[in-house]
Amino acid sequence: MIHLPRVANEIKNIGLYDLVLQDVQKIAGKTNVSEEEILDILDKEPQILEDYKQINIEYNLSNLHIRDIEEASCLDLACKDKALKVNENLAKLREIEKYTLDFEQSSTLVIIFSIEFFVLFSVQYFIVLLDLKEWQILIYSIFASSIAVAWWYAKKEQKKYAINSKIFEEKYRETVQLINELEKEGCIQKSDLIIATCDEHV
Repeated sequence: MIHLPRVANEIKNIGLYDLVLQDVQKIAGKTNVSEEEILDILDKEPQILEDYKQINIEYNLSNLHIRDIEEASCLDLACKDKALKVNENLAKLREIEKYTLDFEQSSTLVIIFSIEFFVLFSVQYFIVLLDLKEWQILIYSIFASSIAVAWWYAKKEQKKYAINSKIFEEKYRETVQLINELEKEGCIQKSDLIIATCDEHV
Protein backbone atom coordinates (compact mmCIF):
# COMPACT_ATOMS: atom_id res chain seq x y z
CA MET A 1 0.00 0.00 0.00
CA ILE A 2 2.97 2.25 -0.55
CA HIS A 3 2.94 4.26 -3.80
CA LEU A 4 6.45 3.99 -5.24
CA PRO A 5 6.17 6.91 -7.71
CA ARG A 6 5.30 9.12 -4.72
CA VAL A 7 8.28 7.71 -2.82
CA ALA A 8 10.62 8.51 -5.73
CA ASN A 9 9.20 12.03 -6.07
CA GLU A 10 9.55 12.75 -2.35
CA ILE A 11 13.09 11.39 -2.16
CA LYS A 12 14.07 13.62 -5.09
CA ASN A 13 12.23 16.80 -4.08
CA ILE A 14 11.56 16.86 -0.32
CA GLY A 15 14.37 17.96 1.99
CA LEU A 16 13.24 15.59 4.74
CA TYR A 17 14.66 12.69 2.70
CA ASP A 18 18.02 14.29 1.84
CA LEU A 19 20.00 11.53 3.56
CA VAL A 20 18.09 8.90 1.55
CA LEU A 21 18.71 10.92 -1.62
CA GLN A 22 22.44 10.98 -0.84
CA ASP A 23 22.43 7.18 -0.58
CA VAL A 24 20.56 6.99 -3.90
CA GLN A 25 23.12 9.32 -5.49
CA LYS A 26 26.00 7.14 -4.21
CA ILE A 27 24.38 4.03 -5.68
CA ALA A 28 23.67 5.81 -8.99
CA GLY A 29 27.17 7.30 -9.06
CA LYS A 30 25.88 10.77 -9.88
CA THR A 31 24.23 13.72 -8.16
CA ASN A 32 21.41 14.40 -10.60
CA VAL A 33 19.09 11.38 -10.52
CA SER A 34 15.68 11.19 -12.15
CA GLU A 35 12.58 9.76 -10.51
CA GLU A 36 12.75 6.81 -12.92
CA GLU A 37 16.30 6.07 -11.76
CA ILE A 38 15.19 6.32 -8.14
CA LEU A 39 12.37 3.84 -8.85
CA ASP A 40 14.92 1.46 -10.38
CA ILE A 41 17.18 1.79 -7.33
CA LEU A 42 14.21 1.25 -4.98
CA ASP A 43 13.57 -2.02 -6.81
CA LYS A 44 17.20 -3.16 -6.59
CA GLU A 45 18.06 -1.80 -3.13
CA PRO A 46 15.21 -2.52 -0.65
CA GLN A 47 17.12 -0.78 2.18
CA ILE A 48 16.47 2.59 0.51
CA LEU A 49 12.72 2.05 0.83
CA GLU A 50 13.15 0.92 4.45
CA ASP A 51 15.10 4.11 5.23
CA TYR A 52 12.32 6.20 3.65
CA LYS A 53 9.69 4.37 5.71
CA GLN A 54 11.68 4.81 8.91
CA ILE A 55 11.92 8.57 8.39
CA ASN A 56 8.16 8.74 7.87
CA ILE A 57 7.45 6.85 11.07
CA GLU A 58 9.88 9.01 13.04
CA TYR A 59 8.06 12.12 11.76
CA ASN A 60 4.56 10.65 12.22
CA LEU A 61 3.95 10.40 8.48
CA SER A 62 2.13 7.35 7.21
CA ASN A 63 3.61 4.83 4.80
CA LEU A 64 0.06 3.81 3.87
CA HIS A 65 -0.45 5.81 0.70
CA ILE A 66 -4.09 4.83 0.41
CA ARG A 67 -7.30 6.56 1.47
CA ASP A 68 -10.41 5.05 2.99
CA ILE A 69 -13.04 3.68 0.62
CA GLU A 70 -16.13 5.86 0.34
CA GLU A 71 -19.02 3.71 1.50
CA ALA A 72 -21.46 5.55 -0.77
CA SER A 73 -19.52 4.29 -3.80
CA CYS A 74 -20.26 0.67 -2.84
CA LEU A 75 -23.82 -0.12 -3.85
CA ASP A 76 -23.56 -3.89 -3.48
CA LEU A 77 -23.98 -5.11 0.13
CA ALA A 78 -21.09 -7.59 -0.09
CA CYS A 79 -18.84 -4.83 -1.44
CA LYS A 80 -19.95 -2.46 1.31
CA ASP A 81 -19.12 -5.00 4.04
CA LYS A 82 -15.64 -5.54 2.62
CA ALA A 83 -15.13 -1.79 2.21
CA LEU A 84 -16.09 -1.22 5.85
CA LYS A 85 -13.60 -3.91 6.87
CA VAL A 86 -10.87 -2.27 4.76
CA ASN A 87 -11.56 1.12 6.38
CA GLU A 88 -11.55 -0.46 9.84
CA ASN A 89 -8.23 -2.18 9.09
CA LEU A 90 -6.69 1.02 7.69
CA ALA A 91 -7.62 2.90 10.86
CA LYS A 92 -5.96 0.19 12.97
CA LEU A 93 -2.89 0.08 10.70
CA ARG A 94 -2.42 3.85 10.96
CA GLU A 95 -2.78 3.63 14.73
CA ILE A 96 -0.10 0.95 15.21
CA GLU A 97 2.17 1.83 12.27
CA LYS A 98 4.78 3.32 14.62
CA TYR A 99 5.37 -0.17 16.03
CA THR A 100 6.78 -1.37 12.69
CA LEU A 101 9.97 0.52 13.54
CA ASP A 102 12.66 -1.58 15.22
CA PHE A 103 12.40 -1.00 18.97
CA GLU A 104 16.16 -0.39 19.15
CA GLN A 105 15.70 2.56 16.76
CA SER A 106 12.53 3.91 18.37
CA SER A 107 12.05 7.21 20.17
CA THR A 108 10.79 5.24 23.20
CA LEU A 109 14.25 3.82 23.83
CA VAL A 110 15.82 7.27 23.34
CA ILE A 111 13.44 8.73 25.95
CA ILE A 112 14.28 5.95 28.44
CA PHE A 113 18.03 6.57 28.04
CA SER A 114 17.51 10.34 28.29
CA ILE A 115 15.64 9.97 31.58
CA GLU A 116 18.35 7.70 32.95
CA PHE A 117 21.04 10.20 31.93
CA PHE A 118 19.10 12.94 33.74
CA VAL A 119 18.80 10.76 36.86
CA LEU A 120 22.56 10.03 36.77
CA PHE A 121 23.30 13.74 36.41
CA SER A 122 20.98 14.47 39.37
CA VAL A 123 22.70 11.81 41.48
CA GLN A 124 26.10 13.39 40.83
CA TYR A 125 24.65 16.83 41.58
CA PHE A 126 23.24 15.77 44.94
CA ILE A 127 26.40 13.97 46.03
CA VAL A 128 29.09 16.38 44.80
CA LEU A 129 27.59 19.86 44.63
CA LEU A 130 25.31 19.59 47.65
CA ASP A 131 27.94 17.72 49.67
CA LEU A 132 25.64 14.82 50.55
CA LYS A 133 28.36 12.19 50.71
CA GLU A 134 26.88 10.66 53.85
CA TRP A 135 23.72 9.96 51.79
CA GLN A 136 25.51 8.60 48.73
CA ILE A 137 24.63 4.94 49.42
CA LEU A 138 20.92 5.81 49.57
CA ILE A 139 21.17 8.06 46.51
CA TYR A 140 23.02 5.41 44.50
CA SER A 141 20.45 2.84 45.63
CA ILE A 142 17.69 5.06 44.24
CA PHE A 143 19.66 5.40 41.00
CA ALA A 144 20.09 1.60 40.80
CA SER A 145 16.35 1.22 41.38
CA SER A 146 15.65 3.65 38.55
CA ILE A 147 17.85 1.54 36.24
CA ALA A 148 15.85 -1.55 37.19
CA VAL A 149 12.57 0.26 36.52
CA ALA A 150 13.90 1.57 33.17
CA TRP A 151 15.01 -1.94 32.18
CA TRP A 152 11.59 -3.37 33.11
CA TYR A 153 9.78 -0.62 31.18
CA ALA A 154 12.04 -1.08 28.14
CA LYS A 155 11.31 -4.83 28.12
CA LYS A 156 7.58 -4.13 28.43
CA GLU A 157 7.71 -1.68 25.50
CA GLN A 158 9.83 -4.08 23.43
CA LYS A 159 7.15 -6.76 23.89
CA LYS A 160 4.47 -4.22 22.93
CA TYR A 161 6.41 -3.40 19.74
CA ALA A 162 6.72 -7.09 18.84
CA ILE A 163 2.99 -7.80 19.41
CA ASN A 164 1.79 -4.74 17.48
CA SER A 165 4.25 -5.34 14.66
CA LYS A 166 2.79 -8.84 14.20
CA ILE A 167 -0.77 -7.46 14.28
CA PHE A 168 0.26 -4.85 11.69
CA GLU A 169 1.63 -7.50 9.32
CA GLU A 170 -1.53 -9.63 9.61
CA LYS A 171 -3.90 -6.67 9.13
CA TYR A 172 -1.78 -5.38 6.24
CA ARG A 173 -1.97 -8.70 4.37
CA GLU A 174 -5.72 -8.99 5.03
CA THR A 175 -6.34 -5.43 3.80
CA VAL A 176 -4.33 -5.91 0.59
CA GLN A 177 -6.29 -9.10 -0.10
CA LEU A 178 -9.65 -7.36 0.52
CA ILE A 179 -8.71 -4.44 -1.76
CA ASN A 180 -7.68 -6.87 -4.51
CA GLU A 181 -10.99 -8.75 -4.12
CA LEU A 182 -12.98 -5.51 -4.24
CA GLU A 183 -11.23 -4.47 -7.44
CA LYS A 184 -11.70 -7.91 -8.98
CA GLU A 185 -15.42 -7.76 -8.16
CA GLY A 186 -15.67 -4.33 -9.81
CA CYS A 187 -16.48 -2.50 -6.58
CA ILE A 188 -13.49 -0.13 -6.64
CA GLN A 189 -10.48 0.95 -8.66
CA LYS A 190 -7.27 0.77 -6.62
CA SER A 191 -5.91 3.74 -8.53
CA ASP A 192 -8.74 5.89 -7.09
CA LEU A 193 -7.58 5.14 -3.54
CA ILE A 194 -3.93 6.14 -4.01
CA ILE A 195 -2.74 9.23 -2.14
CA ALA A 196 -0.21 10.54 -4.65
CA THR A 197 1.01 13.51 -2.59
CA CYS A 198 1.43 14.25 1.11
CA ASP A 199 -0.24 17.43 2.41
CA GLU A 200 2.23 17.60 5.33
CA HIS A 201 5.07 18.35 2.88
CA VAL A 202 3.27 21.25 1.21
